[in-house]
Amino acid sequence: MQYIKKLKLENFKRFKYLEVNFKEGINTIVGDNESGKSSIIQAIDLVAKGSRSRVETIGIESLLTKEACNDFIQLTQKSISDLPEIHVEIFLNEDSKSELTGKHNSDNINTAGLHLIIKPNDDLSKEIKQLLAQNPSCFPFEFYIVNFVTFSGESYSGYSRFLSTLTIDNSQISSEYANREYTKTVYYSTVNDVQRVQLKNEYRQHKERFSANHLTSINSSMVGNYDFAIRSSTKSNLETDIGLIEDSIPIDERGKGQQCFIKTEFVLSQSSNRNIDVLLLEEPENHLSHTNMKRLVSRIADSEQNQIIIATHNSLISSRLNLRKSILLNSIGTSIATLENLSIDTAKFFMKAPDNNILEFILSNKVILVEGDAEYMLFDTLYRNQSRNLEDDAIHIISVDGLSFKRYLDLAKILNIRVAVIRDNDGDAQKNCIANYAEYPEDNISIFYDSDDTVRTTFEICVYEDNKGFCDNLFDNGSIQKLPLDYMLDNKAEAAYRIAEKCDSDQVFLKVPDYIERAIAWINE
Repeated sequence: MQYIKKLKLENFKRFKYLEVNFKEGINTIVGDNESGKSSIIQAIDLVAKGSRSRVETIGIESLLTKEACNDFIQLTQKSISDLPEIHVEIFLNEDSKSELTGKHNSDNINTAGLHLIIKPNDDLSKEIKQLLAQNPSCFPFEFYIVNFVTFSGESYSGYSRFLSTLTIDNSQISSEYANREYTKTVYYSTVNDVQRVQLKNEYRQHKERFSANHLTSINSSMVGNYDFAIRSSTKSNLETDIGLIEDSIPIDERGKGQQCFIKTEFVLSQSSNRNIDVLLLEEPENHLSHTNMKRLVSRIADSEQNQIIIATHNSLISSRLNLRKSILLNSIGTSIATLENLSIDTAKFFMKAPDNNILEFILSNKVILVEGDAEYMLFDTLYRNQSRNLEDDAIHIISVDGLSFKRYLDLAKILNIRVAVIRDNDGDAQKNCIANYAEYPEDNISIFYDSDDTVRTTFEICVYEDNKGFCDNLFDNGSIQKLPLDYMLDNKAEAAYRIAEKCDSDQVFLKVPDYIERAIAWINE
């Protein structure tokens, strides 16, 4: 079967230019909101469907990147050659249909593929020149034309079905149009062309026989030239009327979460009998409980579907389906990153580890890693004591088991994320904090710890030593039988919570341990 090897976008949605390589099997596009995940799914879907009317319904003004429009409008002298074009190219594997093969692609190589081109209409060049001579302040979208061509240079439409795709967009799960398109695509992948024509004709004949047998007597009593009739146009035929049911219940009458699961699971379970080249899943986590999402992830991982491309901002999905195959997008940039160079061991670690931190980490530019709940709970208070704000500085604090620091640093090396590690020296700074991280000499990684490994061995001790009066007053009362420091060491999370609450309520400013001060200064350089 066919699969997509590469997608190239030019002036499409938020991307001035983007090139994405895909693999056969499962591909995950991981990104936060507004990072462009949906744009990639939409681009593939539009090219595969080959429908001009669909592009026009969406609107060229919605597809052409705003940057390209603004750049053109700001020109003092405008010409047709300056008008930006939209290009979406899908490069297919070498075993694809021979009629798709040629050099009509931006790489100028002889290969198979499909190409969507949205550009100024050559037949209207005279009118466009007249318009541009007036130096218009609005963009001339109305003069654009939509073309679908194969890499061989031949035009095509949706009837050609050179690339069979099925999109399941769980954000639109209750849309009547989305339900209809889903059912029609599954139906098309199940029934061949000859069967579809025969069934459609047979269905229309049944409608006509019903009208003749049951409506004739009713129509004879109608006054004037009016009759009742069963719709039998192309907008009301077998393919628009047919639906899918499970246990005698139409799936579009199920709850949103159940619809998400059923639709995806149904296609995956039938994949060996379906003529679907590429399954596109748009945020499959939408409307699903954590339990059902885990079930769905397992089902996707075991699927025999030829190629699956998933757009997600869910940590569980991105980590469980192998981070090494993930395509990472960040909302503040328009380039991609991959983790192909990540070691298999580290990739497997994140597939097994708790999934709540991984997505936050890989989509951040600056991260401070701390090694426990106490540090995490108190860090915002310490940071504000430096007259700074974590949100304004775009810094993420992530609590990580000390033994897992290196796994995250492996990711940081590949993605060039600026990472400050704050950890205890545990009584031996040379061994635990220097030699232990000698393999991470990168400029974007730095380890911070207290150099006094005789007394100041842990975070709690450092906070206490620098704020004795405050801690003694807070923890030396009738309800606490232990010495303040002993209480802080034995109840780390509770002590951190009480310190943070006291600082917030009484507007107390703690003295920040020196190594944490240095970490804050470094991460903001």
